[in-house]
Amino acid sequence: MKRTALASLFFLIAALASPAFASAQAKGGALAIPITGTGGGGAFAGTFQLQKFATSQGQVVATGVLSGVVTTAAGATTSVVRTISLPVNVGTATCDILHLDLGPLNIDLLGLRIDLSRIVLDITAEAGAGNLLGNLLCGVANLLNDPGGLARLLNGILAAL
Repeated sequence: MKRTALASLFFLIAALASPAFASAQAKGGALAIPITGTGGGGAFAGTFQLQKFATSQGQVVATGVLSGVVTTAAGATTSVVRTISLPVNVGTATCDILHLDLGPLNIDLLGLRIDLSRIVLDITAEAGAGNLLGNLLCGVANLLNDPGGLARLLNGILAAL
């Protein structure tokens, strides 16, 4: 149950943060995602109205209404309206947390000499299902990337108080 909730949250955040979905508009409480494609000599253009997340055969799926127009190579058109479920793929993402590059250090302390060569320390967080600390650190690291999102988050916290 927790994995389903996390997968749903990551899918929704990815959908809302993606430039491809920036122009998607909510209609009737559902997220309208533009869908286009070609194949078999025809083309499809329409939208997927995301309505809910569910599980099917142990996998998270996004359920909604696909509507649009199929245009054949000859120019004939057919309208399509169908409820479908699409698999949700929660990919892993990494976030750079710290890059520390120390040059050689030479210490002489009362006759004790310490020579240390160059040190490079890279800490990277990996986000994804089951990576609680990676998700948390990536969330914190990316907080300031979208000042508008940060403002909305802080206003939401303020409103809850």
